[in-house]
Amino acid sequence: MNEVIKNHILTRLNEIEKENDVEILYAVESGSRAWGFESTDSDYDVRFIYRHNLEWYLNILPKRDVIEYPVTDLYDYSGWDLRKALFLLNKSNPVLFEWLISPIVYIRNEKVYALLKDASEKYFSPIASIYHYLHMAARNYREYLNAEQVKIKKYFYVLRPLFACMWIDKYNATPPMEFEKLMNDADMEDQVRDEISGLLVRKRSGVEMGLDMKIQSINSFIDSRLDYFEKKSSDYNPKDKPSADYLDNVFIQILKL
Repeated sequence: MNEVIKNHILTRLNEIEKENDVEILYAVESGSRAWGFESTDSDYDVRFIYRHNLEWYLNILPKRDVIEYPVTDLYDYSGWDLRKALFLLNKSNPVLFEWLISPIVYIRNEKVYALLKDASEKYFSPIASIYHYLHMAARNYREYLNAEQVKIKKYFYVLRPLFACMWIDKYNATPPMEFEKLMNDADMEDQVRDEISGLLVRKRSGVEMGLDMKIQSINSFIDSRLDYFEKKSSDYNPKDKPSADYLDNVFIQILKL
């Protein structure tokens, strides 16, 4: 990543800490730049986990547990409070799992990261992740790729979650964020792979990807995979979680660091 841009992001994260009286424990890139199919004008989707001082958590009524800012000049910042992040981890939230394996990291408290990463491995749920990615792929496919003319760039927003389903089905593990890693591991016909690779080159080069005729080979591949996972999704078994006090202990450990 361009060092000027990285320093700009780090400076802004430092300002966010001061504006909200928090400490950012972990901050990453989460959008198309982390997925590996960004265009030159793609946003920087910066996501982070933060903590307040101990007294902030000693309350009766709940307080706001997210920090969000409007998108400005291609920069999009938002984050979750530590307690919210752990609550979502307990629900096997795939978005949080993605944050923890992002290839672009801006801030990482190593001790905190070790605790969160270890916890994420214990709470990963194949069925929750399959449902998440399958719903995402099916919704985007239905909304953007079913007409004769389609928004070509939307293929990536269908294929990536579909490839993620294929990864989970094969390895029973959290899929990597990078589109190319997922694509290279996925089973498909050479023609489909070549078509997708061509789209990836166009997307990265900044070539305009507006409305165009749908690519039948890719659509057929998507149809078959959606049908497969919709039929098989009920076969995945929920994973046993650690004891109820496990995340409480993680929370306390991080607050003490």
